[in-house]
Amino acid sequence: MLHDANPLLVLSLILVAGAFGGAVSRKLKVPSVTGQILVGVIMGPSALHVFEHRALVGLEPFTHFALGLMAVAVGSHLQVRKLRNAKKRLLLLVLFESIVTPLAVFFAVTPALNGAWRVALLVAALSVSTAPATILALVKESQAKGAFVKTLVAGVALNNIACISLFEVARTVARAAEAGATLNVGVVLIAPLRQLAAAGALGVGAGAALILATRNVVRPERLTTASMIAILLTIGLGNHLGISVPLSGLFLGMALANLTPEKEEIGHEVFTNFEGAIFAVFFTLAGMELVFDHLAVVGGVALVAFVSRAFGKYVSAHLAMRLAGATRRIRENLGVALVPQAGLALGLVLLVTSDPAFAAYRATLLAVCLTLVTLNELVGPILTRRALHRSGDAGKDRARVLDFIHEENIVTNLRAATMEQAIEKLVDVLIETNHLVLDRDRLLRQVLERERGMSTCFGDGLAIPHGELEEGGSMLGAIGISREGLDFETPDGRPVHCMILLATPASQRDRHLEVLAALARAVSSDHAIRDQLYAARSPAHAYELLHVYDESEDYNRFLDDADAG
Repeated sequence: MLHDANPLLVLSLILVAGAFGGAVSRKLKVPSVTGQILVGVIMGPSALHVFEHRALVGLEPFTHFALGLMAVAVGSHLQVRKLRNAKKRLLLLVLFESIVTPLAVFFAVTPALNGAWRVALLVAALSVSTAPATILALVKESQAKGAFVKTLVAGVALNNIACISLFEVARTVARAAEAGATLNVGVVLIAPLRQLAAAGALGVGAGAALILATRNVVRPERLTTASMIAILLTIGLGNHLGISVPLSGLFLGMALANLTPEKEEIGHEVFTNFEGAIFAVFFTLAGMELVFDHLAVVGGVALVAFVSRAFGKYVSAHLAMRLAGATRRIRENLGVALVPQAGLALGLVLLVTSDPAFAAYRATLLAVCLTLVTLNELVGPILTRRALHRSGDAGKDRARVLDFIHEENIVTNLRAATMEQAIEKLVDVLIETNHLVLDRDRLLRQVLERERGMSTCFGDGLAIPHGELEEGGSMLGAIGISREGLDFETPDGRPVHCMILLATPASQRDRHLEVLAALARAVSSDHAIRDQLYAARSPAHAYELLHVYDESEDYNRFLDDADAG
């Protein structure tokens, strides 16, 4: 054991250990997170006990900062415009996760605890949360991007909000039952509503202040300073006022994403180059917090909770995605990816166990939850990474020919009586989903004039109208799909089933030609892709065909650095 080690020495040694654990894990084809947690377990009190507890206490501010920063990053994925095609999936997911998962855990754990329903109720409420830090780390490590990742990360943000709300309800009910008090709906709802309101006011207020403070700032070092102040103030005030730090961070991220969607250089983005180091320290510290003293006593109960929670997560996600009409890849893998659980659950447990009202079952609750979190953090990352690869999103966070087409840019129920009406609808989708500030009528007029000059119908049901952007560095697009077909005048007499509107900056004319060739090849070279694309019932399905489908690399190739530049 290292005695009297100063916090900076402790932090540096933990970073070295975490980086080493992550590197070894990658060599063994295991998620870095798992290796970092295992290194932490070895260094912690369960094995070598390298550091005294008081040495780790000095790193609590770093842990709070890392947790808050990751919450901001997760919250930034709740951008309303980007999620417009995913809202049904997400609403059903959080609804089923808030009902099915806690019920499955409650009815499985109560008999295992010999009827101690108050403990089972609190464990059930905690079961809703998924560890956002673990999910973000695995998504980044897997270089994953797509409709599955969007659903996963946004779903994690929402289930953390739901978990905090449900836990406040469970705590109120358990405390009243312990005291023999009478409950009513108003009393039960006051606590979670107060917590949501306080976290929302703090997070949104900090986000608005950051936006105002940086509205005329362009220098990177000043943006970094302002972002650091906003995040630290949110975390510090949250801790000081007893407001949930993860929830406040989520609201801060949401505020930045929705109020200034085009300004990505503030908030958590300024720490992109340090994410690897922050993750390494955070997960190594998390491993050092895990202890196995209670495993023999409550191991069976924790195992029941682990299995029932995993079952609840899978069933919730599967039912929600089926009702939402999600694709098979999302439906079969989402529940498995939601298993990791860590910081939020531990924080809420410690909040309860420090309450004198729960003194009678403090030890049991702490032992069950700590063991459950240990199981979820050791097994969960492996399941999540497997789900990311099975979903087809892993390895897709690289520049590709059709990289500018996202799920939110796709409409699958396009209806129009004329080509002009169809183009007008797609211009509106293009502007809305890409947050464009431009003269809408000018762009529409330009596209229509090009169309009148020369038809952009390629035949085989495909039309690609296009216009030119006055400024901007990248190509943009919007897709409209009609299963019935739009009865326009076309070269081959066939109705238009897929219309793709392109908006290209003058500097990317070569890219424009490559995109036209890729889209034409996707439709003409593979009838299976064409038929599925024209029959797509959801934007996610169309997105998968263009980006995730096994043969998509034949036309949607990855760009090398020179191409991307």
